[in-house]
Amino acid sequence: MLAKLHPHSQLNFFSLLSAFALGASTALSFAPYGIWPIMPIALAFALWQSQFLAPKYAFKYWLSFGFGTFAIGISWVHVSMDTFGGMPLPVSIGLMALLALYLAIYPALAGYLLNKLLPLTATNPIPAKIYLFKYLALFPSLWILTEWLRGWVMTGFPWLWAGYTQTNGPLSELASIVGAMGLSFVIAAVAGALMLASLKKVIPLIMTLSILTAFTFAAPYMNPISPTGKTIKVALVQGNIAQSMKWEPDALWPTMLKFMDLTRDHFDDQNSVDLVVWPEAAIPAPESMVEEFLYNANQVANLNNTAIITGIISRHQHDFYNSLIVLGNHHSKQQDSADYQIGGQNEFRKHHLLPIGEFVPFEQLLRPIAPFFNLPMSSFQRGDFVQPNLSALGYKISAAICYEIVFPEQVRANTHTDTDLLLTVSNDAWFGSSNGPLQHMEIAQMRAIEMGKPLLRATNNGVTAIVNPYGKIEQVLPQFETAVLVSEVQLYQGDTWFKRIGQTPLLLLAAFLLLLSITIHHRRQHAK
Repeated sequence: MLAKLHPHSQLNFFSLLSAFALGASTALSFAPYGIWPIMPIALAFALWQSQFLAPKYAFKYWLSFGFGTFAIGISWVHVSMDTFGGMPLPVSIGLMALLALYLAIYPALAGYLLNKLLPLTATNPIPAKIYLFKYLALFPSLWILTEWLRGWVMTGFPWLWAGYTQTNGPLSELASIVGAMGLSFVIAAVAGALMLASLKKVIPLIMTLSILTAFTFAAPYMNPISPTGKTIKVALVQGNIAQSMKWEPDALWPTMLKFMDLTRDHFDDQNSVDLVVWPEAAIPAPESMVEEFLYNANQVANLNNTAIITGIISRHQHDFYNSLIVLGNHHSKQQDSADYQIGGQNEFRKHHLLPIGEFVPFEQLLRPIAPFFNLPMSSFQRGDFVQPNLSALGYKISAAICYEIVFPEQVRANTHTDTDLLLTVSNDAWFGSSNGPLQHMEIAQMRAIEMGKPLLRATNNGVTAIVNPYGKIEQVLPQFETAVLVSEVQLYQGDTWFKRIGQTPLLLLAAFLLLLSITIHHRRQHAK
């Protein structure tokens, strides 16, 4: 039996290969596949296989698990390096593998601490209560603490959190209370219960599933949001501009005119909309270079009782920002004159910049190495962490540009009781037809659940969609097509529990359980 094996003998090539395969299988839990049960099952099997490993071997086991998770789950990262970065395919895959190996350190740390603090060997069994605590409390705590660290260290990469497997799963509405990270805790606890059930300890699984079922049914009644009875008619413009042409000087005016032509049909009396949204860097130039176009679009929007939100490059003194501006009417639907001015206040500047794509760390060293480190517009400055909501026709809109929608606390800090809409714009053309844009969409849906607000997502070539406050996609455009999504969006009122309390209580609970585990560890050491 497994319990009779020496702990060191369990870690062999087969075990590492099995760990990699289990980690790789978790990619099927995320978009576009959405087979969410794979995540807790894979984690449970990994817990079972690693339960007797000495800490250093547990680290290697979970490093292999994590490497499988990210090598497959974010394999799309190499597309931008290969297709647009000028790197040979082997080099781009190699760099992607290095990123996956770095990200794998975090689940490896969780596995190491799990077996370090409460080790289990054939010669050193632990009491039944502590055994239950190890897998139902300590493991979920370590899992979310390392997920949190991964989303913070070195600017953070909070992709493929376990909780995102529930964006379209049966537990999704719990995110309005505990957020995506809380769902990660739940998934890890279910995995622990499944592992215990494999050892014929089924009562913890029954209790875990019973409690989870009760909270799942109660969640809709605990969500305080409700419709206001008001709607806003929006048009999300998907320009489908080829990435290879986006920053070409000769393509600037054709690009801007294409967005205006796609918008113009929605200005007439029968098809008029309130709000038009163009995606990230839809105008791929600094404001001062396209002042005439902006002035004309500003006036057209005003005359048609509309506002246009567009991505653009803004400049303040000597600094450039990846920004959103509002053309046309800022304060009400009908105004005598338009409000937009270059350098005005109604602007959102991206705070969380994408390494390499928008800023280059150690740029003096890296930029000469390859074209990938010298991509167009890779020298942006950061906007403030908290910024005023954009105002369009008097509606308050909480914005996030591309990558920063993956940071729940940043979105939460910029969403207020009087916020009407969440807005995220992106240009996922960097990643072609890979799973990356679909995973990005899944993450954006989770922010709508957490904040209890409708979410608009406007992109260059997909996924452009409208999401209701329960995370469901109400309308979506096909990828890689030029199109406009027009819809009446129902507005909501009220703050979700997650909006009120955020991630802090959960992280404090996890930290407390970790400290309790350390205390138990020290007491057991002294008792020997």
